[in-house]
Amino acid sequence: MPIRKLREFLDGHHIRYFIISHSPAYTAQEIAAAAHVPGRELAKTVMVTIDGKLAMAVLSASSKLDFGRLGEIAGSGDVMLASEEDFADMFPGCEVGAMPPFGNLYGMKTYVSEELAEDEEIVFNAGAHTELLRLAYSDYERLVRPVVAAITVV
Repeated sequence: MPIRKLREFLDGHHIRYFIISHSPAYTAQEIAAAAHVPGRELAKTVMVTIDGKLAMAVLSASSKLDFGRLGEIAGSGDVMLASEEDFADMFPGCEVGAMPPFGNLYGMKTYVSEELAEDEEIVFNAGAHTELLRLAYSDYERLVRPVVAAITVV
């Protein structure tokens, strides 16, 4: 979903958001630095498979996913990092690695780290390695309805 489509979705739900343009950056920490956003405030989307089905894990750029904990929450012993080949065709118009954390728009479950739910806003890639979106976390949660849990390594 290119940023235009995501913006149309948010506009259709009367969501207030801001676009942050930045120089090209590819890792979550590079993006945070380029956009002048603290790493703990930038959400990154980690694609995983749970029992062979694609899902999104959304956590702060400075965190690491705890696969065991995610498996406990999902009720599965089969949680793995998805390969790019697993999801490359799932996000038409998006650059690989810049998928927005809206699993609901792609028919997949979304898990969000509780640390992100504690912030008033969420900032994330919106389909390109040069733009981020910032919006109220409460709006994000209302639209996506993610499972919020402790899914990061402490």
